[in-house]
Amino acid sequence: MTAAGAHQLRQGNFVHLADIKARSSAFISWERRRHRQAHWLVECIAEATGVFFYVFAGVGSTASYLLANTTGMNGIGSLYQIGIAYAFGIMFALIVCAPTSGGHFNPAMTIAFTIMGRCTPKKAVRYIIAQILGAYIACLLIYVQWKDLIQEATDLLEAAGTLDAVMFTANGPAGVFALYVPPGANLGRVFLNEFVCDFVIGLVIWSCLDPTNFSAPPAAAPWIIAFVYAVVVWGYSPVGVATNAARDVGCRLMALTIWGTAASGGTYAAISALTNIPATLLAAAFYECILADSSRVVTPAHADYLAGHAAHEEHSQRIIRGDGSVSPSLDGKSGEKTLEHV
Repeated sequence: MTAAGAHQLRQGNFVHLADIKARSSAFISWERRRHRQAHWLVECIAEATGVFFYVFAGVGSTASYLLANTTGMNGIGSLYQIGIAYAFGIMFALIVCAPTSGGHFNPAMTIAFTIMGRCTPKKAVRYIIAQILGAYIACLLIYVQWKDLIQEATDLLEAAGTLDAVMFTANGPAGVFALYVPPGANLGRVFLNEFVCDFVIGLVIWSCLDPTNFSAPPAAAPWIIAFVYAVVVWGYSPVGVATNAARDVGCRLMALTIWGTAASGGTYAAISALTNIPATLLAAAFYECILADSSRVVTPAHADYLAGHAAHEEHSQRIIRGDGSVSPSLDGKSGEKTLEHV
C-alpha cells in the first residue's frame, strides 16, 4: 500500500542521453566524480550562472538606456526594453540552468524552500552566496564593457556641475548597477510598492510550481515567470523596485567596489535587499493555504516532468555506483517509482 502523502508515478521507458550519445571514459569518470563529490559545486555554479543571465540582460539594457540619455544619444533604450530584457534574462536562466540547480535564482525562493523542507540549510547558504556572486560578476563585466560610455557620462555630468547631485541616483552612472530612489521619496510608499510587487511575483511563481495547474505546464513556466517580472518593471520600477535580493546585493556590492561607500544607497538599501523575502514567504503561504488544493489532479505534463526527474536521479545513482544495477529507490512493482509529497 502507498503511504499517505506518497504518490505512485509509473516509470516510463525513458531514454537517457547516455543511451544515444557516446561518452568517452574520461567524461564518464568526470560524471561519476561530479555526482559523487562535486554535485553541490555544479548546482552552485548553475545558480550563479542563472542570476548572471538575468542581471547581464537587465542591467545591460539599463546601461544602454541611462547612459545614452546622459550622453545625448536619445532613443537607444526605453523602460519597455528594460522590462523585456529582464524577462528574457529570467527565461534564459530558467531554461538553461534550472534543470541543474532547481532554479531558485533568488534568496527569497531559497529561504522559502528551506522553511518548507525542500532545501537543507547548508545548501541554502551555498545557493545564496552563489546567487549574489553571479550578480556581482555580471555587473563587473557590464562595467568593463560599458566603461568608455560610463566615463563619458561622468565627465559630462561633472562639466555641467551636476555630478554630485546625480551620480548616486536612479539616473546617474552608479544607478545603472545599484538601485536608488528619487531624492525625498516616501520610503513607506516605496516599501509598499516593493512588497506588493514581490508578493504578486511570488504568487505567479507558486502557481507555476503547482503540479495541478493545467494552465502552467512546466514548459510554459519560464515564459510565465519572465513576463510577471516584465510587468513589474514596466509598471512600478520608477517608484523603486528590486524584486530579488541577489540582484540587489550583488549589484550594490559591485557599485561599492567601484565607487566606495557613497554608493551604499542609505536606508533604501535595506528595503530593496530584504523586502522581497517576507513578501515571497507570504505569497507562498497564501498560495498553499488559499489557492492550492490537494484533491486536484496532477496534470499529465507535470507527471511526466516529475517522473523524468525521478528517472534522472535513479540513473545518477547508477553512475555513482559504476554499475547497471537497479536503484533501491525502485519498489519493484510494475516499474513504478514512489515520489514522496508530489
